[in-house]
Amino acid sequence: MRKRRAACLRVLLALTVLSGCGSSGNSGKPSASPTAAASWKFTALNLGIPDKALKAPVTGRVPEDRTLHVGVTLKVSDAAWKKFGHGKSPAQSAGDVGKQLGVSDETIQKVQAYLGNAHIQAKTSKTRTSVTFDVKAGQAAKLLRTSFVTHRLNGRTYFTPDPSHPPQIPEQLAPYILAVTGLESYSAAPKARGALGASVPGRALPTRAASCIQRFPQKFASSDRVAAAYGYNQMWNQGWRGENMTVNLVEMDGYDRNDVANYVACTGSHIQLGNVNLGASEPAVGAEATLDIQMLAGLAPNLRIVDYQEDPALLNSGNGADSWTALNDALQRISDDNYNVPRPGSVVSISMGGPEGYLSQPIMQAIDQSLRVLTVAERMTVFVSSGDCGAYSDRTYGSLDVSFPATSTYAVAVGGTRLDLAPNGARTQEVVWSDRSNLSRCENQWGSGGGVSKVFSHQQFQTAPGTNNQYAGSGGRQVPDISAAAINLPIYYRGRWVSSGGTSAAAPIWAAGMALVNQGLLTRIHLYCFGPDTFYHVASAAGANKPYTDVVAGNNLYYPATAGFDLSTGLGTPNLPAFFNTLVVNPGGTPGGN
Repeated sequence: MRKRRAACLRVLLALTVLSGCGSSGNSGKPSASPTAAASWKFTALNLGIPDKALKAPVTGRVPEDRTLHVGVTLKVSDAAWKKFGHGKSPAQSAGDVGKQLGVSDETIQKVQAYLGNAHIQAKTSKTRTSVTFDVKAGQAAKLLRTSFVTHRLNGRTYFTPDPSHPPQIPEQLAPYILAVTGLESYSAAPKARGALGASVPGRALPTRAASCIQRFPQKFASSDRVAAAYGYNQMWNQGWRGENMTVNLVEMDGYDRNDVANYVACTGSHIQLGNVNLGASEPAVGAEATLDIQMLAGLAPNLRIVDYQEDPALLNSGNGADSWTALNDALQRISDDNYNVPRPGSVVSISMGGPEGYLSQPIMQAIDQSLRVLTVAERMTVFVSSGDCGAYSDRTYGSLDVSFPATSTYAVAVGGTRLDLAPNGARTQEVVWSDRSNLSRCENQWGSGGGVSKVFSHQQFQTAPGTNNQYAGSGGRQVPDISAAAINLPIYYRGRWVSSGGTSAAAPIWAAGMALVNQGLLTRIHLYCFGPDTFYHVASAAGANKPYTDVVAGNNLYYPATAGFDLSTGLGTPNLPAFFNTLVVNPGGTPGGN
């Protein structure tokens, strides 16, 4: 993969259309494909399921009427990606991104025709990079010349295609398909980050009919204190509070508008908050969405926030692959909603993930490409929390693993710190967030996720003092890239102030900061910056500026914090004015990154 530099460009973005809808199906023993496709030659479809999972004892068959939510990710050529990697763009439309990505009408028609032979209607994304549909297990089995069986391994029950009859697809389609998801449930479902603590001590005082605490006890990193510690308030003083900037959230749960309204009233925020509900019912109120929205509202008070709430039926189906397909659907919907609707400097924040060691390759390929579309083609920065189980993303102490999608090449992985404050709110020190009090099992309390990927390779742009460390020999991508406060953060939830945190909080803290930076860049030099490359470019171009506070104390239960980059806190925490000043003087090289 060739070197990618910081991506900054003039105001642009616009994209085009292609779509449809989805459902149908039936299953059991292997059988021939639909008669209309009987003349096609077939080849095996590799779902990337580990051998140990396929060889585990078969315990039964999947009911024929079980609905599977299937995603087909279409390949984009290297040549197509390179179209997005030349120079800085002027203040105009990016053109038809779908056509630039190179997935032709003919390819789409071939996929649709094959599915149509099985009476399956599919929905194609506007970027023409994915096709999704719902299908009964029985009909999927006929389409793929297999059947679906259940297994049990290490206390887990899951399903896969019958190992003695691997799924097959037409040879004519195989060259166009990158990944197929939704046909197995071995992959562990994504988990939301963060956890709630106890109620925040202090006297709740009415302010404009809102329940506000006038002064939080010293240890709590309230929004005004975080803003002061990281220099966000200095951006506010320049008149940059998030006006005309957008952060898109991907959530597994919903939120109570009354809780958000109370927080907004207490912090003086004026956010514009919109919902995109991707399911049939309103998601249940949860702490995750509440935390993300309130972190953004407190630090970029005039921001536009779009909350994409995933389909709860898929998330609660017990099928990990369904959950990941739902996450990918949300990413695709963000792409679709920003297609032909330029929002310069937009950001995405994701506070969920799962251990690389328990995910199939197609799931990671599909989501990685969706992140690539958002970053390279639609010029957004995607922040992803690095996980809350320290160096052990699979939640088992002693078993090193990292969390995807934070490890994606196209994500900015965000770790967590403990921000210590003086009585006046000033930062006294910052250390790695970690907790050894109970190592029997992680319930999102062990600390800042980090380590070395076994799936994604080291990128040339990931170069800074400390990246060539003792753990770099494996050649894997190192995470996190950056970090922010992740504990003792007060939010208003279910009618009371509670302490919350996790890298779930750190990701939107940085998302808010990037929105302020891009607002300033658009004002000053009519450019904005995006992508993980940017953060390493800033480190190398800073000169006398100090864009990050280097965290050098603590560890994430395995990897120590060190001078420079480390696998607990990355490059460090925000010094937002210096970060901004570096980009004003040197906004970087070619955008996009391939």
